[in-house]
Amino acid sequence: MLIANQHVVAIDYTLSNDAGEVIDSSAGAEPLVYLHGAGNIIAGLEKALAGKAVGDELDVSIEPEDAYGEYSAELITNLGREMFEGVDQLEVGMQFHASAPDGGMQIVTIRDIDGDQVTIDGNHPLAGQQLNFKVKVVSVRAASEEELAHGHVHGEGGHQH
Repeated sequence: MLIANQHVVAIDYTLSNDAGEVIDSSAGAEPLVYLHGAGNIIAGLEKALAGKAVGDELDVSIEPEDAYGEYSAELITNLGREMFEGVDQLEVGMQFHASAPDGGMQIVTIRDIDGDQVTIDGNHPLAGQQLNFKVKVVSVRAASEEELAHGHVHGEGGHQH
């Protein structure tokens, strides 16, 4: 069976940056399981995997626009410390959920604290970077009706309700 939309796919992968530093890997853990065509993984990797079969191995480089987007200085802003009411200790690197411009949710990261001014960054930590994947397709199967309705994998290796 070839990877196509509405299939559940399991992959072993190693993700590295252009300097060759490993950012993430499934080595020593369960494979990553996702629903192909549902936007569960970055667009560039999903596109590269389309048409592949169990046992296929590939090395693929994904440009920022097909990964986490270009880095945007517009997503950096300063807020007053009072915006973090209920958080006793703020530290650089802390992450919070915030409302995104499109009405959804996004994660913001504290980049700097200067007195009562807190600089936050709404860019994904990997924004603006080319991502390099070494991937092996472990399994491919048709998705269940429930998985298709929910837009993600259920059961072993996937989301549990």
